[in-house]
Amino acid sequence: MKKRFPYIIILILLIVVEVIIALTQHHNWLRYYGGDVIVVWAVYCLVQAVIGGKKPVITHIGVLLFAFLVEFLQYIHIVDIIGLGDIEFFRILIGTSFAVEDLYSYALGTAIGVAGSLIYNKMKKSDLNAKTNE
Repeated sequence: MKKRFPYIIILILLIVVEVIIALTQHHNWLRYYGGDVIVVWAVYCLVQAVIGGKKPVITHIGVLLFAFLVEFLQYIHIVDIIGLGDIEFFRILIGTSFAVEDLYSYALGTAIGVAGSLIYNKMKKSDLNAKTNE
């Protein structure tokens, strides 16, 4: 649980940021693209908090594939197909409009997340090596 706790805190912070963007940013790049970059980080943190995966790059790629799947489900109007199109909560949760730009935003968010994970792991190994050499 100790290793998962930071992911829970970061997830909560990212959700707060997403809500602030949704409530305050209308019709600008931050609303359309920034939120999609951030959402893959939030899903990554959720996955890490729940299952505590040891392979961050694989988890990031899994989250990206999930985001792509959801986007393509929006393309086929899955909310309407499964009969939830009249319920606003599900229209917001699942989404109703496909946009190729969203795929680019998810990919960018994943690339940033992978880079951050790799840098963090390299720094952590460097710290461990420094401590063992003392």
